[in-house]
Amino acid sequence: MTSDDVLAGVGPRLRRIRREREVTLAALSEATGISVSTLSRLESGLRRPSLELLLPIAQAHQVPLDELVGAPPVSDPRVRAKPVVRHGRTYLPLTRQPGGLQAYKIVVPRQHADPAPRTHEGYEWLYVLSGRLRVVLGDHDVVLAAGEAAEFDTRVPHWFGSTGEGPVEFLSLFGPQGERMHVRARPKQA
Repeated sequence: MTSDDVLAGVGPRLRRIRREREVTLAALSEATGISVSTLSRLESGLRRPSLELLLPIAQAHQVPLDELVGAPPVSDPRVRAKPVVRHGRTYLPLTRQPGGLQAYKIVVPRQHADPAPRTHEGYEWLYVLSGRLRVVLGDHDVVLAAGEAAEFDTRVPHWFGSTGEGPVEFLSLFGPQGERMHVRARPKQA
């Protein structure tokens, strides 16, 4: 297979991956900073792909670059998310599409930290898998145990982390402003 053959297959793969994730060209453009017209020309084969264009697209879709350029498919169906460590916390992305809801598994080691609440646009839902999660939300300072959940508007000053008793693992679903997650649970029996 020649390099021209490989490059000719990139556009259709870009379109297939984007459509599989139900992402519009506009949403991908917003996530990558690449214009809609350039993305459209890449997908149709009218623009030659370059690393400068493919790297942000691969990052936005959270796929390896070789998936965009046509490396042989791997038969293992498992998602191989790469953990990212920031400020001692491990973030494992569970979603692979730009825009919309984003899901992460977060592991915070045992640590005593002074809360530094922050705000930003969006809406967040947390579910504790193990350990105890301290959540500071506005004037509230609560501890969630395994199996408990919280949801809130991220424009309210918030912070979450370990209680200092041990590590905590939790799921975080984050959505754009106004996009809310809902949990339906049976009421406690009296």
